Amino acid sequence: MLDATTRSGGTATVTPRTAATELAVATAAGPVAPTGFAARATRVLLSPWSRLSLLVALLAGAATAVLLFQPQELLTDGWPPQLGGAAAAIAYAVAYGVCTVAFVPRPLLNLAAGALFGSQLGLAAALAGTVLGAGISFCLGRALGQEALRPLLRGKWLKAADGQLSRHGFRSMLAVRLFPGVPFAAANYCAAVSRMGLLPFLLATGLGSIPNTAAYVVAGARASTPTSPAFLIALACIALPGLAGVVVAWRKRHRLRGD
Repeated sequence: MLDATTRSGGTATVTPRTAATELAVATAAGPVAPTGFAARATRVLLSPWSRLSLLVALLAGAATAVLLFQPQELLTDGWPPQLGGAAAAIAYAVAYGVCTVAFVPRPLLNLAAGALFGSQLGLAAALAGTVLGAGISFCLGRALGQEALRPLLRGKWLKAADGQLSRHGFRSMLAVRLFPGVPFAAANYCAAVSRMGLLPFLLATGLGSIPNTAAYVVAGARASTPTSPAFLIALACIALPGLAGVVVAWRKRHRLRGD
């Protein structure tokens, strides 16, 4: 019979009707390949430049929200009376982190932390917000911008900075946080584009931000007594590192011109 399966010399032979049936079953059970348009659209949406565009849009939206809501009014209006104590400090730390992602200057937020919560609690809230904001920026930059921006690191100085952060991430970021000169957001996204790990980045940010943050928080807490020793010492701690950074940058500028 034509549809029977016969064996010859131990080898199974499948008749044409059985083969056609098995082929039909396999075709019906197989996965459906995506259409050409769907595949192209997926590739475009997940491409590095599409993700970088999303990052730019998110940051632009955050900056616009800051301009509309004006969080700097906390310095004059104070914290909402519904919150107090540790709960208010935690809420402020979260708001601080989000505001740094939206490019709100950290000195302003540090002054507000001191004015609202005093030196000790204000410093804790400001440091927590600093680490939170840096971590959010790092993760956004790593997920949405690294793949698109790494091929653009072709200049001598860009390659040197990338190599320094990739090989000596912790101590490089610690130096950046300790000495002023590099904007907070710029340091976050430079670290994200490099191959630096998240944990060393957060540890270096937390430790390196303590002196400068403490100076601003104390200044904010003692702003009502501008002649007090604590306020004057805080101003000195703010001014001297900035002056040292200007001197170092000026000397390197002349060396570069000499080369």
